[in-house]
Amino acid sequence: MPMSFEIRSLTPAELRWQMQAFVALLEDAVHDGASLGFLPPLDPITAHNYWHGLSDEMEDGGALLLAVYDGDILLGSVQLALCLRPNGKHRAEVAKLMVHTTARRLGLGKMLMAEAEEMARARGRTLLVLDTRKGDAAESLYRQIGYLAAGEIPGYARSAGGELDATVLYYKELA
Repeated sequence: MPMSFEIRSLTPAELRWQMQAFVALLEDAVHDGASLGFLPPLDPITAHNYWHGLSDEMEDGGALLLAVYDGDILLGSVQLALCLRPNGKHRAEVAKLMVHTTARRLGLGKMLMAEAEEMARARGRTLLVLDTRKGDAAESLYRQIGYLAAGEIPGYARSAGGELDATVLYYKELA
């Protein structure tokens, strides 16, 4: 049965209404070892508080949330943190790209990133930045879609296994 994916830009109210699905998405990603600022096991209350904080940032105009669905089923998301300082209103940070483990390798990450770039352009953003753990599959995706490595920071984040992993900083100038 073919899937039909839809990417939606969510409002803070929509995020709050779908809170449990977003908590489950974050739990799935962290449990699978994603480097998203959390370590497994992720407490549901911590995940819930994270999404509530993002909802507040969205209310304040500092963040945007995109989500990809198959019907009403949440499969992934990505965020844009908009720089609001006067000297940085041309840039945004891509954050927490997640695709549920049951929906990987379907091109959803690429779809989310393309839509995030369009949203950034529509808001006058000409520079996107992001970071990812060195060696993660996401590095290949970012390179494929035109992001350039700016450098790496050793020992940046602790992994689920306790090791300190390097992070790689990437950027993309939007036309």
